Amino acid sequence: MIISLNHYLVLSAFLFCIGVAGVLTRKNAIIIFASIELMLNAVNLSFIAFARHWGDAGGQIFVFFSLVVAAAEVAVGLAIIVVLFRHKETINIDDVNLMRW
Repeated sequence: MIISLNHYLVLSAFLFCIGVAGVLTRKNAIIIFASIELMLNAVNLSFIAFARHWGDAGGQIFVFFSLVVAAAEVAVGLAIIVVLFRHKETINIDDVNLMRW
């Protein structure tokens, strides 16, 4: 059985939908953050699949830079979550009001 481009794109779309569902239904900031990372990885999977299909390394290079930016995003996002937890003692999104400390 040959794995075609469609298989990769279906898997990517499935992972992206799981990430969207996690962002829309969860209230925990860390779970929302992980769901956003899952969506980013789903898009990276589709870039890799298209790069393999067309025989071009451009998609793989773009994924490399995307992962570097995602690592910086994780560091900043987790720092924000830690600061919010120290001030509010919760990571529930509904309980956090940024206008009042």
